[in-house]
Amino acid sequence: MRITNLPNSLTLVRIFLIPLLVVVLLTKFEGHRILGVPDELVGAAIFGLASLTDWADGYLARRRKQITTLGQMMDPVADKLLTSAAFISLVQMDLASAWIVAVIIGREFAVTFMRSIAFARGVTIPASRLGKLKMIAEVVAILALILGRDHAETGPAQSLFVLGQLTLWVVLLMAVVSAIDYYRRFNRLILKTVAVGGGASTPPSAP
Repeated sequence: MRITNLPNSLTLVRIFLIPLLVVVLLTKFEGHRILGVPDELVGAAIFGLASLTDWADGYLARRRKQITTLGQMMDPVADKLLTSAAFISLVQMDLASAWIVAVIIGREFAVTFMRSIAFARGVTIPASRLGKLKMIAEVVAILALILGRDHAETGPAQSLFVLGQLTLWVVLLMAVVSAIDYYRRFNRLILKTVAVGGGASTPPSAP
């Protein structure tokens, strides 16, 4: 099976979009416009496109039966880089609380660490349903906060900012609960692996 395929290429596109997103979000463009388009719309479009590639690469990998080890390792890393970069940018823009973002990103590193240890032992910890729901909530929160940048003014921006803040709290709750779930599954799988390994190394008893 080839390492380079369409799903993996989409994952790479998502990674390449991350620095572009950060530049658009944190650069103070004249009149808050890029080629005549409000910069928050450009930022939201870039993040939305990057998030869409997350769904597309998984769908195409399953559909085309092009699931590779590289893709399984690279896809979650790309997701975490994207959301972490977006959240850190939102903190810099005073649109998200630093401590909430720190907890969310800390959870991502902890889960990645556990999955890496499990993978090294030949065990795969699949994403939980709660983890997938958390990702959806993250996308909603980030998009709403980017589009609600001018929340000081009344109107749609203010409503989007409120939606983003509420969804951010939902993400925080899901992050903590899903981290506990990952830790429990990690312990169960690792202990099971150790038990099986120990059993395999025990010499048979004499007849």
